[in-house]
Amino acid sequence: MAKSALLKSSIAKKYWMALTGLFLCLFLVGHLAGNLQLIFGTPLQFNEYALFMTTNPAVKILSYVTYISILFHVIDGFLLTIQNRKARPVGYAKTNPKANSSFSSRNMAVLGTLVLIFIATHMTNFWAKMHFDKKMPLMIQPIEPAPGMKADYYVGRSIGQFYPVDQVKLPDEPAPMDGVIPKQLEVRNGTDIYNVNANVKVGELYKDLHKITMDFFKSKEKLFGVIPNEGLFFTIFYVLSMAVLGFHLWHGFQSAFQSLGANSPKWTPTIHFIGKAFAVLVPFLFAIIPLYIHFTK
Repeated sequence: MAKSALLKSSIAKKYWMALTGLFLCLFLVGHLAGNLQLIFGTPLQFNEYALFMTTNPAVKILSYVTYISILFHVIDGFLLTIQNRKARPVGYAKTNPKANSSFSSRNMAVLGTLVLIFIATHMTNFWAKMHFDKKMPLMIQPIEPAPGMKADYYVGRSIGQFYPVDQVKLPDEPAPMDGVIPKQLEVRNGTDIYNVNANVKVGELYKDLHKITMDFFKSKEKLFGVIPNEGLFFTIFYVLSMAVLGFHLWHGFQSAFQSLGANSPKWTPTIHFIGKAFAVLVPFLFAIIPLYIHFTK
């Protein structure tokens, strides 16, 4: 077995690759559970989930572990593939790879590359906007405080906190014209609500990742000013990416257990069954989400 370019011990490489792969499988399950709220939950529930995932200290630590695991998994896998090819520059005279291995096992590097492209795209479209976009919308909910008096309110993070949109000044909002009463509340630091007169923080708002997600998959704008109905394009791209992920998991899940030594005749059939079920079910449920948003919401 060729030695890993990142770890001197090939045994350490084998175990670490398997463990990072299984850890990322656990991450997929948790991420899926949260994202399914786009179908079965309310906008507030999904935004609460997004807030928890971006502010909870324990989740932040797990996030960094996930990023490191992804990078290690990808880089070490690529370098190992290159080393294996260099170790065998001339193929055998007679080979029949299709008969001896699955499509997934023969193309793990290619499938992994496509998954990495999807991850980078996904983080740019959602994670980066959630963290760094100063124009990230704040959650607004229509409320009827009295019969016939329906109005839009910003939703506060504390139960029962709502702030009338027409009474809250946003950071980029111009100063009121002469004779107009200034607004008594304003947004600072992205999500904090302050009483202007007392200069006191009175609450915090939710970033509206739910709206960002819905708009992303339902957009009728032209992609790059050329491709019509970019929402449909994004939906198809995400569904195809989930198909690629499924192929990657088809071999990778059971291969990880095999690397860890769980390859006895007693357990191997069960592991293979669970791995194939996981490789089909998890990407399928992920793919359902953009399809549901684009065609039904």
